[in-house]
Amino acid sequence: MYRETFDDGPGGWLGWESNHRGPKGLEWKPGIITSRSPWWIDYNHAPPGAGYLHMVFTLLTAGRGYGEAYRDTGGLNRFIDQNQPTDFRNARLTVRMKGELESRGAQLLLLVQGHAEGITSGWLLTGAPIAVTPEWSEQTIVAAPDPSRWRCLGSRHDRTHTYGKIPLERILANVNANILFVLFPLQVDAMGPIDGDPHVLRPQRDYPVWRSRLPEGYVDLAEVRIEFAEL
Repeated sequence: MYRETFDDGPGGWLGWESNHRGPKGLEWKPGIITSRSPWWIDYNHAPPGAGYLHMVFTLLTAGRGYGEAYRDTGGLNRFIDQNQPTDFRNARLTVRMKGELESRGAQLLLLVQGHAEGITSGWLLTGAPIAVTPEWSEQTIVAAPDPSRWRCLGSRHDRTHTYGKIPLERILANVNANILFVLFPLQVDAMGPIDGDPHVLRPQRDYPVWRSRLPEGYVDLAEVRIEFAEL
């Protein structure tokens, strides 16, 4: 079993600045990490992919890419250092969290990503949203390999060489990229007229957006437990 209580650091958990700037550190105090808006609009899965999302908490699950930038921002990744399994089929994930969130239609969801066939495939557990409440709560979700409870992220028009669709069962059997808690879906609206297709262009980079229509707030995370199924 994996258990992280953040008593002596963020344990490898981090946020995300952008495609160009990479990972960023989260606020940390003994026993709690905090992710706070404004969050980056991840446009890698813009239509024809599943859409836009905010990456609230991220944890690498395998050694690929576990370099200096990740250690500097997230500290020692205890999931990787403990050689935890990457087979998440029917794993039970329990989180203890609280926060204040103006969700504006988005839900906090588990996202799992794995590398296979030269691409990364991500799946959102849309069937088990996590509630963010002002008081501490403990919630458990199960990563059952039932495609009706998941949604594949796919890829925006120009990232198909990086992202795509690999069957859910195969990804869950080897989540060798990362797990994340993300806010999805987002209402991304251009602020003023733009010259081109908003899904071909990149929000916040190629055109300004109405941030008042995006989620705002913060989320405190005090514990993550993962109980892996015996298959």
